[in-house]
Amino acid sequence: MSSTLMKSVSGIRGIVGDSFTPELIVSVCSAFAKYVKYGTVIVGRDTRPTGDIISKQITSALALSGCNVIDIGIVPTPTVEIMVEQEKAAGGIVISASHNPIQWNAFKLINKDGVFLNSTEIAKVFAYMEEEKQYKPWNKIGTINSSNMGDEVHIKSVLSVIKTATVKKQKFKVVLDAVNGAGSQITQDLLEKLGCKVIPIHCTMDGTFPRGAEPVPANLKDLSAAVIKHKADIGFAQDPDADRLAIVDEMGQPLGEEYTLALVIEHLLKKEKGPVVVNLSTTRATEDIARNHGVRFFRSKVGEINVVDLMKKKKARIGGEGNGGVISPELHHGRDSLAGIVYVLEMMAQEKKTISEIKASLPQYVMVKGKVDFDPQKIDLSILDSIAHDYSKERISNIDGLRIDFDEDKDFGGGWVHLRPSNTEPIFRIITEGKDGKQAKKIYNHFVKLFK
Repeated sequence: MSSTLMKSVSGIRGIVGDSFTPELIVSVCSAFAKYVKYGTVIVGRDTRPTGDIISKQITSALALSGCNVIDIGIVPTPTVEIMVEQEKAAGGIVISASHNPIQWNAFKLINKDGVFLNSTEIAKVFAYMEEEKQYKPWNKIGTINSSNMGDEVHIKSVLSVIKTATVKKQKFKVVLDAVNGAGSQITQDLLEKLGCKVIPIHCTMDGTFPRGAEPVPANLKDLSAAVIKHKADIGFAQDPDADRLAIVDEMGQPLGEEYTLALVIEHLLKKEKGPVVVNLSTTRATEDIARNHGVRFFRSKVGEINVVDLMKKKKARIGGEGNGGVISPELHHGRDSLAGIVYVLEMMAQEKKTISEIKASLPQYVMVKGKVDFDPQKIDLSILDSIAHDYSKERISNIDGLRIDFDEDKDFGGGWVHLRPSNTEPIFRIITEGKDGKQAKKIYNHFVKLFK
């Protein structure tokens, strides 16, 4: 199998026609059918051009393996999670490579609780993939049915956790950039139910990505321009499967996807106190906010299910990942851009402030994210041990790569660095944060030299 196949708790990802092949699809579906004990499986996908044909093979392979399949079509990843719970299904499969480029596709595997498989569960699926495939006789195969209820169920669930009347009174003007992805229509429907005037851009569900798939500031120039042109109150940007959310303020300035989660944490802790869980790569602003509210704060390994597992263990009020991934247990245990949208609009409505004013009231940090191509034969990860030794007086975490919080270093003090191989791409991620852009860049430049 090609080296581009990525297998982790974030799913199974590859380049279509290279490592993502018909043989792989059959292998994964046969294994997943055995894992869910041939129960009902919810299948959904994003808008990628390869999604339709892959979906047909997946549903067929699952049915031939003995599963009953409910195909809910093009939907956000969190919609599949919610529908697994709604239908009391045995599991779910999302066909989406999320932020990866358009030539990629992937399986995201969901268990009966509506959350991604953890490391133990997905290891079991990987083991089943190595076994001989088993199919049912002609009179014991499963069924394939379609449902268009996913959007309605998801929207109803999201609206149930906020005071919709408060938001409706404000009649917000919102620009939405859904990167022509799965969030294009459902998010417009949600915003209209909240009384918003919606200006959609990049909301044609044709599978092309008119900008980079990740909702990072560099990819949001069109959104920023549209917010200014239409004098909108706020701009929202999603990734192709709509589990991540980024924000542009009323002046057309991207807040940085890290501040999506920070805003939601601030809002929800004002409503009700409780523990906060984020991953190791998430901004220190979230830690400061938790401390200001007097609640416990925890960090997990990177990966949605790692955050979710720790959230459940700590009975977290709110959590997520700094890539724009909001996880709200009062809704469901999964990253959800629609949840982020309703919380942010409720926050603006209740505080009667612009989004730039609210953001300015939060702890301020600047992050620099970079990456280098990752080839295990070229990068010796024992370098992380050497780096940890050099900074042994600082706060060290090695539960996922290496994170160093600098307290003693005269140049880096108050900042941090996280060094780790990606779960989703053949790259090595280098993330730094500082009290300002100069410090963040200085930390980044120091560490990137070690890997180049």
